[in-house]
Amino acid sequence: MVPIKELLRGAEIHCQTSGRPLVTLTYAQSLDGCIALERGKPLALSGPESLRMTHQLRAAHQAILVGVGTVLADNPRLTVRLVAGESPQPVILDSQLRTPPEANLFRGEHQPWVITGENPDPHKASQLSSAGARLLPFQLDDSGLLPLPSVLAHLANLGIQTLMVEGGARVITAFLESQLVDRIVLTIAPAITGGLHAVEGLTSAHAGNSSAAPNFLRLHDPGYERLGDDLILWGSLLH
Repeated sequence: MVPIKELLRGAEIHCQTSGRPLVTLTYAQSLDGCIALERGKPLALSGPESLRMTHQLRAAHQAILVGVGTVLADNPRLTVRLVAGESPQPVILDSQLRTPPEANLFRGEHQPWVITGENPDPHKASQLSSAGARLLPFQLDDSGLLPLPSVLAHLANLGIQTLMVEGGARVITAFLESQLVDRIVLTIAPAITGGLHAVEGLTSAHAGNSSAAPNFLRLHDPGYERLGDDLILWGSLLH
């Protein structure tokens, strides 16, 4: 079994020393590293056994984060349904407030926190607030993106010590590129899809000049198991 408790051990101390939650990145991919056939088109890859494991992961974390692209493509609930346990607090990265107020997220145990840019569109803000969302505005960085380190620091101030990140591809890449991932739990489905890859070209994965050996991100003490037809791989990410 995936050692979820062991993976999350020390989260409180980690949060105190780093000023941010312990981050677990989890997603399902095909053998060729894809999570969707194309952007905006959902693809079900997890078998029933690995899907149940994902819900166990959700129940073990205080919050769960996805990008607005995942909300628009999958309309997820981000709740715990297949195992006993409390659902995590949903957190959505949505700089332009594209989250629909009728999304399934508003039907869960916790109303979503929506991370957005400063001075959001007042009409969209009013709609989402009326639906139950808590809007958390941040100044966008020089690339027009939400500042992930500041977002995580704010989540820690709100009492979040363990954060599960489910995607999509841009969010997965951004967290890896910013070196904000502490644990990885990866589901690998026995299929080749030729679709959209989970990781979209890390610029921080290589260091030094071109003649030096690449400094890849690596898992420390990895483990694996088979659940149904899927392979689950986990470990800690060394930076």
